[in-house]
Amino acid sequence: MSVQDLPADVHHAPAAVVDDAISHLAALTAQRDRELLDVTLAQGVLDLLGAASVAVYRLIGRDGDVRRWLCCGLARKSRMTVSDPMWVDLHELPLEDEHPTRLRALASRVPERAEEQIMGHGEHAVLAPHVITLPLPVEVGLPGVLEVGSAEPMSVQALRTVQTLLKVFGNFQNLLESSQRDALTGLLNRQTFDATFLKASMPLAERKCDHAQGERRHSSAAGYWLGVVDIDHFKRVNDSFGHLIGDEVLVLVARIMRQTFRHYDRLYRFGGEEFVVLLRGGTEADAMGAFERFRRNVASYPFPQVDRVTVSVGFTEVMHNDTPNVTFARADQGVYRAKHQGRNLVLCHEELVRNGVLQSSDQHIGDVELF
Repeated sequence: MSVQDLPADVHHAPAAVVDDAISHLAALTAQRDRELLDVTLAQGVLDLLGAASVAVYRLIGRDGDVRRWLCCGLARKSRMTVSDPMWVDLHELPLEDEHPTRLRALASRVPERAEEQIMGHGEHAVLAPHVITLPLPVEVGLPGVLEVGSAEPMSVQALRTVQTLLKVFGNFQNLLESSQRDALTGLLNRQTFDATFLKASMPLAERKCDHAQGERRHSSAAGYWLGVVDIDHFKRVNDSFGHLIGDEVLVLVARIMRQTFRHYDRLYRFGGEEFVVLLRGGTEADAMGAFERFRRNVASYPFPQVDRVTVSVGFTEVMHNDTPNVTFARADQGVYRAKHQGRNLVLCHEELVRNGVLQSSDQHIGDVELF
């Protein structure tokens, strides 16, 4: 776009406003953490407009279930920016029908204005005299809206500024999502795993410091479990039915993963027929129950042409200061044992060690050979 093509009010915009807008665009597009991207957007719009409060909400929920509003960033003047934790209980969140203005904005794809509206929920709820709700222009990822609360109605010039910022945000998020997801299944890819894993394996105190930019409500000390999933006899599927049917099996297994695990569990495709699940919180029995439920769901699903598909799963607890490769190797030992015990099994590395089937990885420290 040339200077002549710009709206008239942009020609006369103060240099400081233009500089602020460029600075916020730079901060937004420098963000690589998907969970903090919405927090950065909310804080950036608040600083740019001098509004009373700005929030980003997204609709979450399993396929076919009732969807609810997750607050991904709530910025307020002179107060710390907050957001719902990704592991929040869904039943604590507002139902999508409780906020018709947001739904109208999503459906119409145009801004919706309201007066005397509550922004946020729970202890962070605030009353805003004037609220404008704008749909997030996102092609990949969860649908969502941006809400801006202020003492006076938003001006036309301010609205244009926010809409331009949202276009850049949408383009950037689409690029970020595309670069971090497997093209076939839509699950997170191998390259994304390392960064997420390092957060999971760091001590709790460091994890809290890492979230300083966007305070997480109800922070928990729950740990993580890593599971490796391998489709049994997948080569036979490709050889017998062709790679198109094989790809369909991969897509359906990914769909079953989304329907089985919680919205905040991280699901990855590592390549071929291998998947990884980063399960948050709970005991070893809880993790076993979750992976067993997934195994049963796959085994009972009527796959087209192939009919029956099974998976072998190995899982292990993520320890503080673990490396991705070390933890993956522990879980993969469970997969190896499951394959040799008839497949269609879920095995826990820690249980295998307790039963004397495997040696503890601690016993191998010092036995590593270089070169």
